[in-house]
Amino acid sequence: MKIGITGISDEKLRVPLMHIANLFFENSLIKFNELEDIDIKVSLEDKFNFASPRERKYAILRKFLEILQEVTGRTQKWGVLTGIRPTKLWHQMVREAVPHEVARNLIKADYLITDEKLAMLERIVDRQLEVVPDLYNLKGEVSIYIGIPFCPTKCAYCTFPAYAIQLNKDLVSEFLEKLHMEIRAIGEWLLSKGMAVTTVYFGGGTPTSISAEQMDALYTVLYESIPNIESVREITVEAGRPDTLSNDKLEVLKKWNINRISINPQSFHEETLKAIGRHHTAMQTIDKFKIAREYGFENINMDLIIGLPGEGVTEFKKTLNQLEELQPESITVHTLAFKRASDMTLNKEKYRVAGDDEIEIMMQESMDWMAEHHYEPYYLYRQQNILGNLENIGYSKRGQESIYNILIMEEVQTIIGLGCGASSKYIHPESGVITRYANPKDPKAYIENVDKYTTEKLKHLNDLFRK
Repeated sequence: MKIGITGISDEKLRVPLMHIANLFFENSLIKFNELEDIDIKVSLEDKFNFASPRERKYAILRKFLEILQEVTGRTQKWGVLTGIRPTKLWHQMVREAVPHEVARNLIKADYLITDEKLAMLERIVDRQLEVVPDLYNLKGEVSIYIGIPFCPTKCAYCTFPAYAIQLNKDLVSEFLEKLHMEIRAIGEWLLSKGMAVTTVYFGGGTPTSISAEQMDALYTVLYESIPNIESVREITVEAGRPDTLSNDKLEVLKKWNINRISINPQSFHEETLKAIGRHHTAMQTIDKFKIAREYGFENINMDLIIGLPGEGVTEFKKTLNQLEELQPESITVHTLAFKRASDMTLNKEKYRVAGDDEIEIMMQESMDWMAEHHYEPYYLYRQQNILGNLENIGYSKRGQESIYNILIMEEVQTIIGLGCGASSKYIHPESGVITRYANPKDPKAYIENVDKYTTEKLKHLNDLFRK
C-alpha cells in the first residue's frame, strides 16, 4: 500500500508512520508530499504547536492513526504505542502517585489505547505489586539468567541461540566448562559486594538438553558459587521441550530444589508440531508433565502460541481444553510473531497463518478460558511483527507467578546474563538508566572469548555498584 502524506516532511517520522500504516496494510510505503502513484492520500498539516518534539510527534501519529482507522473501519487497540513493555507506563503512574482515573486519561490521550487494554495494564500492575511488594526497591539486588544454547532441533519461529545438540556434541563439554568458570567469577563478585540474588533463571535453547550428569555438575557449581543461595526467591529451569526430559533429569532438578519448571506444548496438534520443527508428540508433553507431578513439582508453567501455521479457532480451543486435565500452575499465551531471521520469516510462503480477525478471536478465547479456570494475568509484553498487533500474556494461579518474568519485563533491577547469547541488563541503582551487554550467541565464540566477556562484565558491574 502506497500512502502519500502531505503537510509534513520530517524524515524522522517516516519509520513510526510506516509502523502504524503496517498495522492496517502489509508492506506499506510512505511518500512525503508526492501525490503520483499512491493508493491513499493523507493530509497531516503541520499545525501542531507543542512544547516538545515528543508531544508534536505523538500528535501527528495520533492523527495518522485516526485517519487510517476511519478509512479501514478497524480499531487498533494499542493505539500508537510501539513499546514492548506497556505495563511500564502504568508503573510510572503508580510511582508518581497519580490517581488511577487521571492515569487512565493521560495514557489514553497520549497513545489512544482502548479502555480494554488500559484495564488490563492496571490489573496486571496491581497483581505484580501484590506478588512483589518491594518491586520498586530491588535495585540493590540482582537476578541471574543462564543461557544454555542447545536444543533437540530449532523451532521454525525461534531466533534464540539454539543449536541442535546432536550436531554440536563436541562443543557441549567445553561450553559447560567455560560456563562454570563464568558462574564462579560472578559468585566471587557477589560475595565481595555482599550482593543478594533475587531469582535465577535457566533459559536457552533448552537447558534440559544436556545430560543429567552435566545438569548435576552445573547446579553443583551454582550452589557452591552463589552466596546465600537458599535465600534466592525463585530458581526456574526451562524444560520446554518434553523430548529432553527424563526421570534422571527430573531427579536432578528435584535434588537441587529447582522450584519452577516449564514444559511447553505450544500446541497439542501433531501436524502443527511437525510443521514448526518440534520432534515430539502431544502425548509426550502430557506424559512428561504427569511424571513431573509424580516427582513433586508443584509449580509448572506451560507455553501456548496463538496463530501457529495451519491453526485456527477450532484447533486452538482444543489445545486450551487439553490443559483442563493438566492444570499447570501458570500458562503463558504467546501470539505468534514473525521474528527477523527465523525460518518462518525467511520462508513465509511455507507457513499459512490465520488472519487478524481470527487471531483476535483466539486471544479472546484464551482470556475467557483463563478466567473460567481461575488463572489471572500477571505479566505482559509485546513484540514487533506480532500477529493482530496483540500481545503475550502470562497467567497463573494465585501465588504461582514467576517473579523473574515480572523483573525482566518491568526492568527494575540488574539482571546478569551468563552463558551463550545471554544479555546482561544493567539498571543504574540511582538514575535507573538501562545499559546492556551481551555474550556471544555462537558456542565457539563464547568458548574462545568468555574470559574477555567476563572481565568486561565485572567492570560494568563494579562501575554500577560502587560500594
